[in-house]
Amino acid sequence: MATIDSKIPQGPVAEKWTNYKAHQKLVNPANKRKLDIIVVGTGLAGASAASTLGEMGFNVLNFCIQDSPRRAHSIAAQGGINAAKNYQNDGDSVYRLFYDTVKGGDYRAREANVYRLAEVSNNIIDQCVAQGVPFAREYGGLLANRSFGGAQVSRTFYAKGQTGQQLLLGAYSSLNRQIKAGKVKSYNRYEMHDIVMVDGRARGIIAKNLVTGKFERFAAHAVVIATGGYGNAYFLSTNAMGCNCSAAIAAYRKGAYFANPSYVQIHPTCIPVHGDKQSKLTLMSESLRNDGRIWVPKNIEDAKKLQKGQIKGSDIPEEDRDYYLERRYPAFGNLVPRDVASRAAKERCDKGFGVNNTGLAVFLDFSEAINRLGIDVVRQRYGNLFDMYEEITDVNPGELAKEINGVKYYNPMMIFPAIHYTMGGIWVDYELQTSVKGLFAIGECNFSDHGANRLGASALMQGLADGYFVLPYTIQNYLSDQISVPRFDPNSKEFTDAQAKCEAEEDALLKIGGKRSVDSIHKELGHIMWEYVGMGRTKEGLETALEKLKELRKEFETNLFVPGKKEGMNIELDKAFHLKDFIVMGELIARDALNRNESCGGHFREEYQTEEGEAKRDDENYFYVGCWNYQGSDENEPELIKEPLEYEAIKVQTRNYKS
Repeated sequence: MATIDSKIPQGPVAEKWTNYKAHQKLVNPANKRKLDIIVVGTGLAGASAASTLGEMGFNVLNFCIQDSPRRAHSIAAQGGINAAKNYQNDGDSVYRLFYDTVKGGDYRAREANVYRLAEVSNNIIDQCVAQGVPFAREYGGLLANRSFGGAQVSRTFYAKGQTGQQLLLGAYSSLNRQIKAGKVKSYNRYEMHDIVMVDGRARGIIAKNLVTGKFERFAAHAVVIATGGYGNAYFLSTNAMGCNCSAAIAAYRKGAYFANPSYVQIHPTCIPVHGDKQSKLTLMSESLRNDGRIWVPKNIEDAKKLQKGQIKGSDIPEEDRDYYLERRYPAFGNLVPRDVASRAAKERCDKGFGVNNTGLAVFLDFSEAINRLGIDVVRQRYGNLFDMYEEITDVNPGELAKEINGVKYYNPMMIFPAIHYTMGGIWVDYELQTSVKGLFAIGECNFSDHGANRLGASALMQGLADGYFVLPYTIQNYLSDQISVPRFDPNSKEFTDAQAKCEAEEDALLKIGGKRSVDSIHKELGHIMWEYVGMGRTKEGLETALEKLKELRKEFETNLFVPGKKEGMNIELDKAFHLKDFIVMGELIARDALNRNESCGGHFREEYQTEEGEAKRDDENYFYVGCWNYQGSDENEPELIKEPLEYEAIKVQTRNYKS
């Protein structure tokens, strides 16, 4: 069995990053000009990394699947970004952010990486303010903060419900500066299809020009992947339709370990499914849980009337409402972590208390906040989110619906859990390098910082931390002995063979000539994943999933129909490539979930729960990172390699959000 070296520095956890930077190898300015780096992705992680590496003097080739980096899925993040500034003077600190993150991840994250994340978080806010990101401010001009799940302090910086968009524009402006300076070459509407290996190291990529349909070769001294998560393996998710896992799977097929794929986040505040024609789901920001209260009826009769459309939520008086999160978790209330809130919603709906026509929804109600603060204050905080909800559902959450016994009730939102973020990803060491030399992974596409569950507002934090403040240091440690390595010839055998392989795969997809569209097979994949590998998992269900996924692969390989040709733009062909990789990803998720005989964070095995329905970990047998090593073919079962977790600063214990 292969062994894993995570390269964690020696010393106390609070000093590891400082010690690392003090002793790492560097590349001097003149030598940086000799080195080329490919960065695949232009979201927060990719754009921040490309711009920073360009600013440092490296030559950067940056690849964007969209027509502009401004369309990266980071734009969809709504609620905010965490940092331990303690502006509210409410007891926050770097250690508390570190502790909350490890605890929120159900003690399945690598301790050293998480402390570094908390440590550099404050720098991110300063960087973004300097870029002109319009964070919300208090009356006196200081940056405002709000609360998010899994924390008892207010540490989340935000720009209304558009935080991701504003942070992305900041990174995009930095990136444009380096493009104009000639340090970054931007390739828009290009998608990476393969990684080119030369003498055991990643030395370039094969990318497809999505407009011409032609494959092209690009060489560099190192390759950085920043391509997001794999949530769209479930078809319906909060991710944009273009989000895919193909770059990560390409890395996996080249020998990069895939870590903890079963750790998939179910977000509790999503607009419920309302038909079989949907292509994605819409997220309602977790920030709404600051002032919104989640409830279902106390009486099953009221729930049945709601499901039949005989009454509305505003018809049910306060005394007949069950604010179940406040009841079950008094210390954190509506701001428990996402996995806890999602399972609680599922439990209520499974018991028959769901509030829409499918019985798969709960209420998120702002009546108390509007009565306490006034509608203007509430709309100032969440106005664009209210508008988004009304545009989709034709219900205005800020509209007075009824007055009962002198109490004003406003229209509540309906929400239900949905696939959102993926904590698993490509395995990386402390330097963010994968198990393949010269190949790095940053942002959501790596596994490193969130354990089994990500706290809200930590995705933007990790993406920008990796891109601005971690990778620019750690990649130098790798490149320091590469300065005498000449630039690689894209016409060499390794590159021509890799391109020929990509073209053969494309031809094979077009030649199948079956009867089923990409979307029809993808939807079937999504049904399998949600049914058997979703919020609740069992041994029998996961075994069934693996069998069905094997059958689905055969269906894909024999009955897929891709219209059009390979020349020019062919979106269906691009989607077929993605679907092939999503099937591999689905098997990885199910296999990892089947192997992990415990419940932790977003991975909930129904056989392993407490009497109160909480996740029941098995630290004796599963206190490790599960890394899956590709075995030469998609059909072969991958090898499991374990990276033991070692905690020195935090005591591992059962999570408690009740007191």
